[in-house]
Amino acid sequence: MPQETNIFAILIPYIIIFAVFYFILILPQRKKDKKIKAMLAALKVGDEVLTIGGIYGKIVNIKDDILTIEVGADKTKLRIARWAVRSVENSAQ
Repeated sequence: MPQETNIFAILIPYIIIFAVFYFILILPQRKKDKKIKAMLAALKVGDEVLTIGGIYGKIVNIKDDILTIEVGADKTKLRIARWAVRSVENSAQ
């Protein structure tokens, strides 16, 4: 007679693997995405930012998802997308 296999005994390793992936990969990435989204939403005129291209600048204008930043000693103005900001270096006081 063939042995009966318990469905739970087959599923438990898959459930454990999914739980490990969730806590090691998915959850930390969600937290990181949430933090970045909050940082981008809090941008304001006067903030010193670093873009994903490595350009440091000061925000002088914000219109929807387009930021105008000043860079360099001659205060050249660049228009960038909001998502292109990697970090805020100094917040305006």
